[in-house]
Amino acid sequence: MPIRMRVLLSLVLLFTCVAIADKKKKDTLSPEILNAQTVVVLVDPDAGMSTSAPLANRTAQEDVEKALANWGRLKPVLIGNTADLVITVRKGNGKIVQPTVSGEPTNDRPVVVVPSDNGIHVGVQQGRPPDSTQPPPGSTAPGLGGEVGPTEDTFLVYVGGSGAPPLERAPVWRYVAKNALHSPDVPAVAEFRKAVEAAIKQQQKTTKP
Repeated sequence: MPIRMRVLLSLVLLFTCVAIADKKKKDTLSPEILNAQTVVVLVDPDAGMSTSAPLANRTAQEDVEKALANWGRLKPVLIGNTADLVITVRKGNGKIVQPTVSGEPTNDRPVVVVPSDNGIHVGVQQGRPPDSTQPPPGSTAPGLGGEVGPTEDTFLVYVGGSGAPPLERAPVWRYVAKNALHSPDVPAVAEFRKAVEAAIKQQQKTTKP
């Protein structure tokens, strides 16, 4: 078997195992999640722009922001190093390998509009989020390439705040599943909300005299 084929099969098995493991959400949530008040939502900096659906990740980002605003527990903010939590999203299309456009900044948004059932929030962001690992604009030239990544939608939660950049830490909660970022219901946010609310109820039971 050619070396390239063996490497590809290994990657397929790796991402399949990761996807199965990620569907098992953590039952115990850290205090940082339960006490969080603000959140910033980013497109996974490692995600390229799909040639078949170039706006898929950006749309997922906006849908997650709206779902979080409708929940009301976490306030979406624009600057990541001031947020209690950082969430990254990445759309899957059912393919391990897909053609992408690389070198395009994924988290540059000069003006951000976050609609919700309670109104519309508008903010201004200058440049890329400081805690993003996205290369600065102009550091790489856009070009066609191929991307090996998860076949399903990915929703990862990191602890924000000071210290090491959030995306360099391990995620504290994750949800990876088919259509996890489906618009407009966004099942990943619904699952995250259920996990938080269940953990809070359990916390209240254990603290009662």
